[in-house]
Amino acid sequence: MIDLRIVRSDPEAVRASQLARGEDPSLVDRLLTADAQRRAAVASADELRAEQKSFGRTVGRASPEERPALLARGKELAGLVKQAEAREVSAEQELRGAHLAVPNVIEGAPPGGEQDFVVLEEIGTPPTFDFTPRDHLELGELLGAIDMERGAKVSGARFYFLRGVGAQLQFALLNLAMQTAIGNGFVPMVPPVLVKPESMEGTGFLGAHADEIYRLEADDLYLVGTSEVPLAAYHSGEIIDLAGGPARYVGWSSCFRREAGSYGKDTRGIIRVHQFDKVEMFSYCRPEDAEAEHLRLREFEQQMLAAIEVPYRVIDVAAGDLGSSAARKYDCEAWVPSQQAYRELTSTSNCTTFQARRLGVRYRGEDGKPQTAATLNGTLATTRWLVAILENHQQADGSVRVPEALRPGLGGREVLEPIR
Repeated sequence: MIDLRIVRSDPEAVRASQLARGEDPSLVDRLLTADAQRRAAVASADELRAEQKSFGRTVGRASPEERPALLARGKELAGLVKQAEAREVSAEQELRGAHLAVPNVIEGAPPGGEQDFVVLEEIGTPPTFDFTPRDHLELGELLGAIDMERGAKVSGARFYFLRGVGAQLQFALLNLAMQTAIGNGFVPMVPPVLVKPESMEGTGFLGAHADEIYRLEADDLYLVGTSEVPLAAYHSGEIIDLAGGPARYVGWSSCFRREAGSYGKDTRGIIRVHQFDKVEMFSYCRPEDAEAEHLRLREFEQQMLAAIEVPYRVIDVAAGDLGSSAARKYDCEAWVPSQQAYRELTSTSNCTTFQARRLGVRYRGEDGKPQTAATLNGTLATTRWLVAILENHQQADGSVRVPEALRPGLGGREVLEPIR
């Protein structure tokens, strides 16, 4: 949730954020109205409760002759208080609905939709080959690393097996990501991948993209599409210690996405699948430290991309492509030779106080009073990274050179050789 004080003091800034996102600015007016009505309902109920309490003392001091009339008035007051409290509950529900409908206020993100990103930097040069390059699936099949056919047989479309060197390559990659994070002060976590509705809603994933999420109706639990969700909810309802700086966690989990509405897109290989593994960074910090922490998370991502030795670019994601929780997001996109295009490998988002306000995560300020924390997240490695590794490091005979940083996890192998 956004801070209601911002909506009250600067509604134009929130409307401008809505327009930059391509969202309805009238939702801001709905929120302002609901806020005013809720405050009026609370004031009315408080006033009637105070009157009822004062009147009770009057009845206690009344003579026998006065009591019947006073008791009738007391009964009338009790009815009015009950009605006022019902209006208070209704106004609270209306405010919550209006509050949840407004996404985070953007902070510096360029306006526009998916294609309106700004390229901040390009690192490395896309490789040139003196042979026709293969795509990652053909390479994966030659290496005995990826089996889509049996994945579909066992589980359906967009499922797969990583086998042999494919599984080892993923382990090496994700282990390197975990060690990178731990070396930068993150606490390693293996979080649950099934979460309660309040955890999913608290992180902002039950809005416009709720159809992307797998739900277990019998248990009223959701499968996570990122460990951002359990890591954000980890401290829900708590006051955490940020006196020594950000609280940083890194989660390794399997992730699940329905990919609703993406039929016909990236159906070949493992670019867009229903299940994948991911190492995700997550930070809680003071709001004034969030911008600097955001840049640090991006730096850690770029350390990992340098380690796998692929060309990539950094983009400032446009407001309309942020998702409801993020105020700003940077993506790192690696070059994919078979597509002659850059494709997303990492995202890092500054969610300011939006998630923490929903989840009740606070810290104590300098005055000792509880304040709402800021939250940030960032991808450090996923299964999709195998696409960039295989394609950028392929050789004419179908073998693949192993980046030096990944060799320890592959028994020191420098090259993955075809088995077919």
